[in-house]
Order: sequence, then structure tokens, then C-alpha cells
Amino acid sequence: MAINLIDMYAKCRSMEDAWRVFNKRPSHDLVSFNAMILALVQYAQGEKVLELFQEMQQEGVEPDAITFIGALNACASVATLDGGRHIEEQVILYGLKSNVFVGSSLVGMYAKSRSVDDAWRVFNKMPTHDVVPSNAMLGGFAMHAHGKEALAHFEWMCEEGVDINDATFVCLLSTCNHASLVYEGLSYFDSMGSVYSISTTVEHYTCIVDLLGRSGHLQEALDLIQTMPFQPNAAVWMALLSSCRIHSDVGMGEHIAKQALEADPGNAACYVLLSNIYVAAGKWDLRANIQQQRKERGMKKNLGHAWIEVNNKVHTFVVDDQDHPCMLEIHAELERLSKHMTHEGYVPETKIVLHDVEQEEDMLHLCHHSEKLAIAFGLISTPPGTPLCITKNLRVCGGCHTASKFISKIVGRAILMRDTNRFHHFEDGICSCRDS
Repeated sequence: MAINLIDMYAKCRSMEDAWRVFNKRPSHDLVSFNAMILALVQYAQGEKVLELFQEMQQEGVEPDAITFIGALNACASVATLDGGRHIEEQVILYGLKSNVFVGSSLVGMYAKSRSVDDAWRVFNKMPTHDVVPSNAMLGGFAMHAHGKEALAHFEWMCEEGVDINDATFVCLLSTCNHASLVYEGLSYFDSMGSVYSISTTVEHYTCIVDLLGRSGHLQEALDLIQTMPFQPNAAVWMALLSSCRIHSDVGMGEHIAKQALEADPGNAACYVLLSNIYVAAGKWDLRANIQQQRKERGMKKNLGHAWIEVNNKVHTFVVDDQDHPCMLEIHAELERLSKHMTHEGYVPETKIVLHDVEQEEDMLHLCHHSEKLAIAFGLISTPPGTPLCITKNLRVCGGCHTASKFISKIVGRAILMRDTNRFHHFEDGICSCRDS
């Protein structure tokens, strides 16, 4: 009964009640631990999952495949590579590495935790390569924009007779999107039904709309949405709205935002994107109106935060953070970097800051974005030349993206940043996404 209550409360978004039921039990067995772990995974509470996983072992409860899948998902969500490697050791200890779902979770964890090489190592050692681990590997290539490797992997899947499915094509089309492979993406999309007998879904259309929009083909993307065989959802409209922001198309942006809000009236991100479009165009009065509408509807922007793992500890930062014990040193490092960046020709993209203030204040606000704080902390906390790995809960903003390119060149380090959409590999002033 308690297990069902934990699951019910989690599905009703009441984690406090789920914890209350869990903690009231006089003792915890494997089933209750797994129920709580899976509940926490649903809400991306990775650090709490890992704490519970450790508590479970301290109480002498042996984990099973479900436990490890939850723990590996947690490692992926907080991007703790060292923690993931430690769990892989335990997976081997308990003889579960041949389990296809555990193996696939290992592949996904390593890919999301920045190590495609480890993901590939695990994949190649798996006893079978059915569609689940194969899709996990393809998804890893997609996240890192490894287009050439992803397309080769897909062709290998076809040659080996792997039963590809609709999820395979989501990964494949996402790869084409992230690697700016417009022709290849359109070709694969057109061949889904005729060659591979896979029915298209709204998720596939979203990938292609994003691919067309980011490459500047906004009208073609809109035409595709209007010819979809089913009702477009908010995700499709938001993909195109994001492209309108990239290309500063105010007219189409207003039209698409209206469609997105009709599909999802509670979508706060829609207001934020449209606000960005107005700011980029210098239309401060329209920006003020849209911000007022958002506030009147009680919608709040998601708070941006970023984290970095240093010496087996995850350090989390929020925008304008003042709580970290090294904040004085972090600000000093940012000031030092700012001077070097200016000397190298860096011009802050103040248009992306949603405040109608002077440039000096804009620059200060940009310096306090969570990803910049995480980068600065990594620089002062690790030896010279050490690659930095940052994770962000939102898409990296244009200003921080440009700054990260400059920083990678100035300090001579590789910076790997994972946002909600993909990995960005910054090295010697260049990003793997080609600024798309």
C-alpha cells in the first residue's frame, strides 16, 4: 500500500507527501527504495537520488536493475562523470552489465555526462545490440553534434538488421539538426515512410521545423507546420519561435507566439522568447507589454542555474549568485577575464539582457549568469589546461555562448557545456555548434 501511495503522490506532483510516506515506514526494503528513487527521477532530483542510493547501501539493501537504472539517470541529470563510473563498477560487481536496460542506461549516462568515448566503450562490450542500446548510442552522438559518426551508426544499424523505430529517427533527425545537416535531415525525413516504413509523429516534425528554422528557412518551416497531418502542438510552435529569435524576425515571431499560446496558454517560455525578439529589435514598449501580460497571468520564468563537478563534488550556481564561499575569487576571475576578452575584441551582446539599462549595468548582469560563474569557479579550482564541463538547466544564452568561445581561447582550455538541447564544445575560440 505504501509503495502505491509513493507512486500516486509522485504522479500528483506532491513529492513532500511521497517523502512523508517513505519516511514513515519502520524499515525500507528494495521495493520501497526503488519506488522513491523512481519518483525522484521523474522530477530530475538527481542529487537526492544519489543520496538515497548511498543510504540504501548503508542499510545493507542490495540494488537491482531498476535501482541502477534510476541511479544512472540521476548521474546523467547532474552530469557527475565520476559518480557514474563508480556506479558502473557496482553494476559489474552485481553482474548486471549484460542487462540490456542497465547497459543502455550506462550508454546514455556517459553520453550525457560528456564522455562519448565511454558510451561507445560500453556499447561495444554489450552482448547484444538491439534497438534500445543502439538508440541510446545514436542519441549520444546527437547530443554532441557528431553528425558523421551518427549517420555511420544509423547505416550500421540498418546493415545489422536492427529493428529501427520512431525513436531512432528522433535521434537521427536531432543529429542532423545539431550538426546543421539540412539536406541529410530532409532526406531522412522524406524516406521514413517510403523506405523504412516508419510513421512520422509530431516529434519528427518538430525536429525538421527546428532544422529548417535554425538554418534560416523560416517560411519553409511554417509551411511544413501548416501541412502536418495532425494538429501542431506547442513544442512545434516553440521550435519555430526560437528560430524567429535567432533570426530576429519580429513579424513572424508575433504570429508564431500567438499560435504557441493558443496551444498552451500557460507557456511562460513563449513570453520570454517573444520578449527577447522585441529586445533584439529595440522595441522596448512591446517588450514591456508582453512582460506585463506574463506577470498578470502569474507566469514566472524558470530560474537559470548551472553546475560543475570539481573533486567529486557538484557545485551549483544561480544567476547573480552570492552564496558560494568562493564568490569573491570568482568575481575577481570574471573581472580578469573581462579585461582580456575586451582586449581580444569581445563586445558583450547586451541586447539579450532583458533590462532597459545602461551598457555597464548590462555587462555586470551578463557576468553574473550562472554558466559564467561556473566557468570562473572551474578555472580557479582546477590545474591549468584541465577541460571544464558545465551543465545548465536552460539553453545557454547568446551572450554566454560568445563569451565562452573567447574564454576558451584566452585560457587555452576546452569548455564543454551541456544545456537542455545539446552539448557545446568550446575550444580555441570555436564552438562545435557552429553558432547555429
